[in-house]
Amino acid sequence: MDIELLYFDGCPNWEKARDRLAEALAATGNAGTPIRLRRIETPEAAERAAFPGSPTIRIDGIDPFAPTDGVGLSCRVYRTVTGLGGAPSVADLILALRQAEDR
Repeated sequence: MDIELLYFDGCPNWEKARDRLAEALAATGNAGTPIRLRRIETPEAAERAAFPGSPTIRIDGIDPFAPTDGVGLSCRVYRTVTGLGGAPSVADLILALRQAEDR
């Protein structure tokens, strides 16, 4: 499984997303799976990477929380069972990882 976390330095939530992703990987028996961090530094890089905001998680190249907005250096918002948040919940990440395993 290829896990990539895209972010920009000004995002206050990318580390929370990384920690939750590590927790979800452990919960699904994938604790040894590396998380590749990819810093997006410019609007041009955001365009090239089709970066919808920070943090963005891609599993095998697919964003399981695919947004409908554009791209750019902005903070991303996720819908969770407790409301809007700056990172997906551990439960949502576990679901996304299990769906990726089924593909």
